[in-house]
Amino acid sequence: MGYARAGFEVVGVDINPQPRYPFEFHQADAMEFDLSGFDAIHASPPCQAYTVLGGREDLSHYPDLVDAVRDRLGANGAPWVIENVPGAPLREPVTLCGAMFGLRSYRHRLFESNVQLIAPPHPKHKVRVNRRGENRREHWENGGFITITGDVGTYCGPEAMGIDWMSGNELSQAIPPAYTEYLGWQLRAALMLTKAA
Repeated sequence: MGYARAGFEVVGVDINPQPRYPFEFHQADAMEFDLSGFDAIHASPPCQAYTVLGGREDLSHYPDLVDAVRDRLGANGAPWVIENVPGAPLREPVTLCGAMFGLRSYRHRLFESNVQLIAPPHPKHKVRVNRRGENRREHWENGGFITITGDVGTYCGPEAMGIDWMSGNELSQAIPPAYTEYLGWQLRAALMLTKAA
């Protein structure tokens, strides 16, 4: 959604069905999908191999695809962005946080690109975050920030993320559109410089 807000025509690709996806969608293996003709590409390889949630369950069966995705995007020639969680092996990534965009979920995510990306100032985290066992609704209604992991339900996740078309489980794997809109304007600037050269 953020890339659409930045003026891109968005096409999504995922190996799993995405019935709530709001743009053109192709159910396919992203590692085999034809990438020719796209002005820019955003890739979010599976994050489970790097997430801190690995301490709660065995996530070793999830693929580690960051290097393979980087190689594939580099061979394409278009500007690209790879997104993943803190701890993922991204090269010189910028970190985006919900607090940078006035959201009530910090949701740190890393972004690597073959074009220069600049992150906005990172405000100090002043508000405590909801933890397991606390009443999420009460915490949210009293102005607290929330973490979004697992099925967060629908009472605060959509507002915290700026997403109103996903289920709680889908929200647990999403990034706020504010992030991709911010990056989208930077990609557009890079594309304009390339065309002008």
